Amino acid sequence: MTAVLSAFATLRDLLQAALLWLAVAVAGIAVVDWMVRTRRLNPFGPVARFFRHRIDPWLEPVERRVVRFGGLPASAPWWALAAVVGGGILLLASVDFAASLAADLSRGLSDGPGGLLRLVVFWSFTLLRLAIIVSVVATWLPVSPFSPWVRWSFVLAEPILRPLRRIVPTFGGIDITPIIGFFGLSILESLVRGALA
Repeated sequence: MTAVLSAFATLRDLLQAALLWLAVAVAGIAVVDWMVRTRRLNPFGPVARFFRHRIDPWLEPVERRVVRFGGLPASAPWWALAAVVGGGILLLASVDFAASLAADLSRGLSDGPGGLLRLVVFWSFTLLRLAIIVSVVATWLPVSPFSPWVRWSFVLAEPILRPLRRIVPTFGGIDITPIIGFFGLSILESLVRGALA
């Protein structure tokens, strides 16, 4: 199992380096594109022509999406940079999450049937907290709660959050029950971990 954990560590290091260089390249493209669009560089010079012929076709899908949501086409490179950074953070967090699941699985299997029971309980708490996070993020996006991508999170999170909503009032229209539910699950998990240890 140490070989698997070592592979996860190597994968994370490679991804981190690749994503860093990709972010630096996209940041450079964003700066030069901004300079061309704001006329700080000659729009008819060789750099501007290169960007129009080689870089702009790559940015067109981002630009169309930005315009569809009411943004300015000139901000497309900056949104591309934000997507690379945000996507990179999510990708690295996913690799870390998978590595921690593999480490938990290794410990659970080495501890016998009691270890497997603890593993199932801990993973259940992790799944419930993940469901709360996904359901909250889904409410911020134009995604239907009945979409197959997020429905599972509402099915798992609502039985926890609905009773809390009856007790906890909203503060200025802000629902804080997901925060309370998330930390409540963390406290409950630590109590269960102590009991099963």
